[in-house]
Amino acid sequence: MKITDFENIIATDRLTLVDFFQPWCGPCRAIDPALERLSLTMSHICTIIKLNTIESEHHELIRRYNIVAIPSLLLFSRSELIYRLTGIVSYDRLMEAIRQAQVVMEY
Repeated sequence: MKITDFENIIATDRLTLVDFFQPWCGPCRAIDPALERLSLTMSHICTIIKLNTIESEHHELIRRYNIVAIPSLLLFSRSELIYRLTGIVSYDRLMEAIRQAQVVMEY
């Protein structure tokens, strides 16, 4: 994904959850079911993007958002980073973050 595409997606009125991952990473694969479930239940509110940190086109974003561990999940609202989670995260924890972000968006 090009940086301009990324910036356009996170700038929308929808929440955007970005998963910085690597394919060989066990914890990254462990959270995939929670992300898939989230994409089914919250697709009307939240866009989910997966960015492979190995790909050189994502290195600028890795630097920009100080990604030092994977998986790293960043939640954006209208281009603003509002929530950061690192490591194995449950579906319930992701839902809580999205609900909190919705309250902020409505405020």
